[in-house]
Amino acid sequence: MSTRFHSLERMFTMSLTGFVAVIIGVWLALPATAAVAQDEAEKVAVKPEKLAKDAEFALASLYEKAPATKILAENAQSILVFPKITRASVGVGVQRGTGTLLKQGKPEGFYTTTGTSVGLQAGAKTYGYALFFMNDNAVQALSKAKGFEVGVGPTVVVVNKGMSKNLTTTTLKGDIYAVIFDQKGLMAGLGVQGNKITKANPQ
Repeated sequence: MSTRFHSLERMFTMSLTGFVAVIIGVWLALPATAAVAQDEAEKVAVKPEKLAKDAEFALASLYEKAPATKILAENAQSILVFPKITRASVGVGVQRGTGTLLKQGKPEGFYTTTGTSVGLQAGAKTYGYALFFMNDNAVQALSKAKGFEVGVGPTVVVVNKGMSKNLTTTTLKGDIYAVIFDQKGLMAGLGVQGNKITKANPQ
């Protein structure tokens, strides 16, 4: 009886030890899993050609509805366009989108934007925005290895409907100009401060 009891005790101890080992193994693997998930998140299941075409179409539509923004394009070194930002909720929600960096009208790279959006009207689920990089310092900030956070580093000026009417080559003093838009043109009440932009890998 005593021998059988000790045998069962050893089996229980071995099972408990194995269970603890599994838990520790899973816990240790979590950082690596998170890193893989982040790497996968940076992969975009959209062809580069479509991303570039969507960006060009979005800019053309923006210039048509807000012609004054063409002044930004004419003076910018590069333009990063996110044609479609999708929100997950109404009010304050997580947003995500993929965009194209254009230089002299040609795609130079692809990026994802993530963050939160405040002030989007109820029922509106998507919008877009473009960042006009006016100088070398601004463009270099975008290429940071850990990503670029809007509002940290180079100055970012959000262009609204009123400001767009007063844009001239002599008033362009900012490093980066942000233009937020939808199908109707410029949008009001939205900001892009704090959005994180990282390099994307279209598939």
